[in-house]
Amino acid sequence: MRFVSTRGGVAATSLDAALAAGLAPDGGLYVPESVPVADVAAVGAPLAQTAAVLLAPYFAQSRLHEQLDDICRIAFDFPAPLRPLASTEAYLLELFHGPTAAFKDYAARFLAECLARLRDPAAPATTILVATSGDTGAAVGAAFHRRPGFNVAILYPQGRVSPRQAHGLECFGDNVRAYRVAGTFDDCQRLVKQALTDEALRARVALGSANSISLGRLLPQAAYYAQAALQFHAAHGERLNFIVPTGNLGNALAGWLARRMGLPIGDIVLASNANDVLPRYFAGADYAPHPTVATLANAMDVGAPSNFERLRWWHPDDAALRAALRADSVDDAQIRDTIRTAPQRHGVVPCPHTAVGLRALERLRDAGDARPWAVVATAHAAKFDSIVEPLVGHAVAPPPALADWLARPAHGQSLAADYDALRAALLRPSP
Repeated sequence: MRFVSTRGGVAATSLDAALAAGLAPDGGLYVPESVPVADVAAVGAPLAQTAAVLLAPYFAQSRLHEQLDDICRIAFDFPAPLRPLASTEAYLLELFHGPTAAFKDYAARFLAECLARLRDPAAPATTILVATSGDTGAAVGAAFHRRPGFNVAILYPQGRVSPRQAHGLECFGDNVRAYRVAGTFDDCQRLVKQALTDEALRARVALGSANSISLGRLLPQAAYYAQAALQFHAAHGERLNFIVPTGNLGNALAGWLARRMGLPIGDIVLASNANDVLPRYFAGADYAPHPTVATLANAMDVGAPSNFERLRWWHPDDAALRAALRADSVDDAQIRDTIRTAPQRHGVVPCPHTAVGLRALERLRDAGDARPWAVVATAHAAKFDSIVEPLVGHAVAPPPALADWLARPAHGQSLAADYDALRAALLRPSP
């Protein structure tokens, strides 16, 4: 299978080259030339096996083909349980059981394994550039921490992530550097994309990407949707619908991709916070990115979601795209109300992002939609203790892995939202 850029300015390439590059040279995002149909009958119960079967067609011509089972075994070694909510015919797909208590652990670990196995041991170290609105950076930092041949540069918007998230971005040290950018997530994303397309810089520093613009992040995330949908279909004989808290669109796009591959997935709702560029588009307005608005669900504070470019590439026109997905928007007051009432109404204590999904579920129920829905729980509530605990009236204990990195010292560096400043930082030798 070959992979092409959404902008059509470069020749088709191999999966291995696309993984190493992250972003296509013309600034586009890599996509497979065609989407294969999954061999659903071969999918087994363990999440790692589901991932290996689902991803096999994409890796058929890759040097990693024979290692795919082992890569999935390492990357998917913690569960993604589908748990019933207290509300009827509703579920929570819990994706926060990994080392940094967020869904991004799965794909970050998968990408790290792939890049480590593709790397030439004699080559200079590769610097993995990552822009984060809260959770991606920690997952990438954990996946590449002390991994030979790699450095990591994390860019996050100063003052726009929770204190525990900020600690998790800065607690690694060694080959992982965290930069507090004086700007928004969109600024961080812009700087990363500019660096990845700077040929003069790349001639001096080997760069790679670990944002959801990378195929190595997008493709593996389809696995937990596939497993949940297949398990539900086997037990109930019908399709499971998903509500996905959405910022940069990578996680929701993975759910769409799993459905496109033939998995028994019904409707997909994109649940956005006050950064409502996607709900406005899916309601019929022109696609119009806007400056980021800071919200309680900060990991979704994205005003120009990168993966929208992939969605447009995969659909012939706006009408077809709008028919494929739905979207909703939830503001901070509604997030607070949902967190406050979720323990009684749903039997869970959600993080602010999961609360956005729960509020979207409540609206569907109020509108008479009685179908089975699963809300994707993207992070553990303990990462947002300063928001959640006052609303639920008690402490939320962090899981053991989260408690471990909260106990480490944290060190970050300030950075202007200026490309020259980033370029200079990347050219400085790693400690």
